[in-house]
Amino acid sequence: MQSTSHAFKDNARAALANQTLQKAMKHVKTGFIDKRAKARSKLPEFDDLRDASRDIKNHTLANLDYYLERYEEKVIASGGQVHWAPTAEDAVKAVLEICKRVDARVVTKGKSMISEEIALNQAMEEAGLDVVETDLGEYIIQLRKEPPSHIIAPAVHLTKEQVEADFRHHHRELPSERSLSEPVQLVAEARQMLRRRFLEADVGITGANFLIAETGTSIIVTNEGNGDLTQTLPRVHIVVASLEKVVPNLEDVSTILRVLARSATGQEFSSYTTFSTGPRRAEDLDGPEEYHVILLDNGRSNMLGGEFQDMLRCIRCGACMNHCPVYHAVGGHAYGWVYPGPMGAVLTPNLIGVDEAGHLPNASTFCGRCESVCPMRIPLPKMMRHWREREFERHLSPPAVRYGLALWAFFAKRPKLYHLFTGLQARLLGHFGRAQGRFDALPLARGWTKHRDFPAPEGKTFQQLWAEKQKGAVRR
Repeated sequence: MQSTSHAFKDNARAALANQTLQKAMKHVKTGFIDKRAKARSKLPEFDDLRDASRDIKNHTLANLDYYLERYEEKVIASGGQVHWAPTAEDAVKAVLEICKRVDARVVTKGKSMISEEIALNQAMEEAGLDVVETDLGEYIIQLRKEPPSHIIAPAVHLTKEQVEADFRHHHRELPSERSLSEPVQLVAEARQMLRRRFLEADVGITGANFLIAETGTSIIVTNEGNGDLTQTLPRVHIVVASLEKVVPNLEDVSTILRVLARSATGQEFSSYTTFSTGPRRAEDLDGPEEYHVILLDNGRSNMLGGEFQDMLRCIRCGACMNHCPVYHAVGGHAYGWVYPGPMGAVLTPNLIGVDEAGHLPNASTFCGRCESVCPMRIPLPKMMRHWREREFERHLSPPAVRYGLALWAFFAKRPKLYHLFTGLQARLLGHFGRAQGRFDALPLARGWTKHRDFPAPEGKTFQQLWAEKQKGAVRR
């Protein structure tokens, strides 16, 4: 997926003007925020589980080499194979080599953000493979030739009417008079179209929510069951996962699963939580003949031991973007790459560079809602500030920003001058804005006043008011 993160401002403007998108994004509150709040309220120990989940991942990351080696040993012992992929290109190459060796023609896929990260679909299609997305949201956007706009709800940016139009355009072999006015009818039609593709598939590819070092097991969490069909019906099952998905044992993953679904969709547990360990054994009734795990690094090992290591705790629940006012306003495509929202604003610069994705850490109000709802307690605002610092240090931020900060720093280092200047400024603005109580235009503040009024100061700065309050307290 080619990055357009550098065009975030243009993307955001287009998104704000897109009335259909704005209509679709209104469903985020009822679809995610309200349900998470309800699920959380029913579990008194929710915050304790968050702490425990954070500690589990911190322990794992501190000993990542050990747990990855242990995981590989268990996969091999169960009859599977592990392929180490330092880069996206290595991961794609491994998948294509497996598909070529087994003479695959049709490949079914479960939802996988890692496959989006490495542009796997494009590579497989260029190699002549028939690639079929089986998650409902992914299936819809594949028909539209669009990337996902959310990490757990790929088609959240679309309305029901848009999906109906797409189905009528692409499913022309079905009766034109059929009714598609209700979501249940759309789901039934997608199921009808996908059923035969599951049976035709030679290779099934899934991601992994977790990898269990103790058993060599991969786990996928879904609400549709398509992941189960994708990994059990084809002759070959390929798991594509990043290094940080490993956890020590089944008890640990059980703890994290208790916060995952509640944070993502407001469910106590997802409809399907599927454990896969190796290929089909002699006594098994179904399952793949071959089981492969491709472990992708792609820059993650560089995050270990640094100021962005906490980002590797992310379990891809989407809670941060579900609660982010910026994401609500512009949707996921505005971010220009695979991972949108606050988690994308931190992760994307790590993977493609801050010079390419520098706008994303700046696309935040710093309201802190993302950190407050994160089940893994990831300090997202702090890490966005780290990226802003790096952007500034490398002179990647716009000149107006750098010079503005330099001017502010000059005054901030001289408190008396700072208080004098801000006091004078407040009095002037208070005087000229007294009549209306606000400004609809101000020099050097067009970015604000273009969309909202600027309140006129009342004549005193915060420091002055605070000093007066303290003096009054002393007198009393």
